Amino acid sequence: MEALGRMLIFLGLVLLLFGIVLVLAPRLSLPLGRLPGDIVIQRDGFTCMFPLATSLLLSILLTIVLNLLVRLWSRGP
Repeated sequence: MEALGRMLIFLGLVLLLFGIVLVLAPRLSLPLGRLPGDIVIQRDGFTCMFPLATSLLLSILLTIVLNLLVRLWSRGP
């Protein structure tokens, strides 16, 4: 049960940080969704977005962060 409790606390902190980033993102003027490589098709009354570069960048960043967290978590006391 202790491991489950720790995991729930960790997931709660991750959600909190993600929420803070979403609130602050407009103020930071991050170009997510408007990077070179993101495809936008606009027609009359129709817009279709394929954020390929943004997805790739976020995937790389999350992979690095999660690998670091797993390595730190597995060391333990």
